[in-house]
Amino acid sequence: MSARLVNYLHSIHPLSTGLREHLYEILRPQEIKKREKLLRSGQICTKIYFIEKGLFRCSYTEHFKEVCVWFMKEGDVIVSVNSFFRQTPGYQAIQAMEDGRVYSITHGQLQDIYHRFPEFNFTGRVLLEKYYALSEERLRLARIRRVEERYANWLKEYPDLAQRIPAKYVAAYLGTTIETLSRIKRKK
Repeated sequence: MSARLVNYLHSIHPLSTGLREHLYEILRPQEIKKREKLLRSGQICTKIYFIEKGLFRCSYTEHFKEVCVWFMKEGDVIVSVNSFFRQTPGYQAIQAMEDGRVYSITHGQLQDIYHRFPEFNFTGRVLLEKYYALSEERLRLARIRRVEERYANWLKEYPDLAQRIPAKYVAAYLGTTIETLSRIKRKK
């Protein structure tokens, strides 16, 4: 298992020796190829993933148009929230944008960890707060009327992703066309 993941979780809240040992037993690396899907629309999200390496996107199709919900990179946790926590089919797909490596915990394993190691409930709450705040930020960004402002805000928040994400996905995230995004980029 990744020392990076253990250190990350430990930085949120100290992990007991028993919890560390349990995590070392259940977590295994999974190599993911570019364009490979971790989740398809209509499937139940049975795992929550920690990204050790790579870039991923979450999207869905609405009115024959792709909508990008989020991009996540090294050090992030990825999941289709409603599908995972409710264990129901979801509408989102999660796909690798680069070759990557992830570690995962199944829904059942996470529930078992919460039960057997109550201290991990604190870690889970902190992670949930972090990603809920990111979700709220994405909603705020989506409500900005002018695409130029949405793009400028996105660049300010995620400057490291601008070179890693193809323009068509950035456009889908910003709710615009690739042509409009190209015009905005040329003006800068």
